[in-house]
Amino acid sequence: MLPFDFVIIGRPVPHRAKDKKALKLWRGHVAATARARWGDRPPLTTKLFLQITHFYDQPVGQPDPDLDSERTIKPVLDALNGVIYQDDYQIAELDTRRRNLNGSFRVKGISVALAEGFCQGDEFLHVKVDCLRHPDSLL
Repeated sequence: MLPFDFVIIGRPVPHRAKDKKALKLWRGHVAATARARWGDRPPLTTKLFLQITHFYDQPVGQPDPDLDSERTIKPVLDALNGVIYQDDYQIAELDTRRRNLNGSFRVKGISVALAEGFCQGDEFLHVKVDCLRHPDSLL
């Protein structure tokens, strides 16, 4: 069952976006995508490690003012409540990353889900859910 990963195609709509309708649609898209990939399994109930990587499309060297990881991740975490896990309080370890699709990557051991994301040719989020690796570790 774990680790489990999937991709969400599209440009994320950040938390506190001015366009509330777009934010609601994005959360719905995230939840529907997760549901389709997770299937009819019940939500997880244990402490979890979550890794979310935003693969964005931006000319190399040009900053994007909309790339705020904290604001990008919150709607995703909220949308996965009740689908992948019961509540996002279960996420004991969170790793967020941003990678420019126009950059170069060293690819080794790529998952099928991540390969599907790259094949779409558009921005996407890669979400990986796993058991908490070291639940007794302070750091």
